Amino acid sequence: MIRVLIADDEPMIRAGVRAVLATDPGIGVVAEAGDGRGAVDLAQRHRPEVAVLDIRMPGTDGIAAAAEIRRTLPGTGVVMLTTFGEDDYILRALRGGAQGFLIKSGEPEELLAGVRAVAEGAAYLSPKVAARVITHLAAARPAPGPAAGRVAALTPREREVLALLGAGVSNRGIARRLGLVEGTVKGHVSSVLSRLGVPNRAAAAVVAHEAGIVPPRGT
Repeated sequence: MIRVLIADDEPMIRAGVRAVLATDPGIGVVAEAGDGRGAVDLAQRHRPEVAVLDIRMPGTDGIAAAAEIRRTLPGTGVVMLTTFGEDDYILRALRGGAQGFLIKSGEPEELLAGVRAVAEGAAYLSPKVAARVITHLAAARPAPGPAAGRVAALTPREREVLALLGAGVSNRGIARRLGLVEGTVKGHVSSVLSRLGVPNRAAAAVVAHEAGIVPPRGT
């Protein structure tokens, strides 16, 4: 059972997220909060596998809450819920260690897929979020070079691993798809992060999307 914490200052949003998660018998909501401070406190009390946080909340916002949860509870993954027009917040959350990013108006299946992926230690970017982050980074980044050039410097195997990271596949799933042992995949992931100069899997996923190497969902 994947134990999930939900935090959003709008009760209707919390109810909607809870209802979607309830459709998966392998996911259970263990706590809910209406602000970031409450999310941190409840996360420390219940130690869920995944915290689903609104990116903007009163007091301690979702970004600060995500950073504290990731710092104090490394076993808890964070999925951020965002709306259009919050690109700067998304980038800050990415730097703070959040691993999943979803649009509130997105499909229910994306929420379920995002929670499952993050629970398995993978990163998950809603396609719409990925497109917006890529556009923002492309406009703001004077260097390093384009993502395609950075990816071209990887080995063929590392490019395969990066493509699957971008698709939200866990280490176990990558190992299964590529016929490798999981320990070898972990080594490839570490090498990819180092060679791309990115801090985490979510940032690597952004590079994969920008380079256009992410396979379609379901393949």
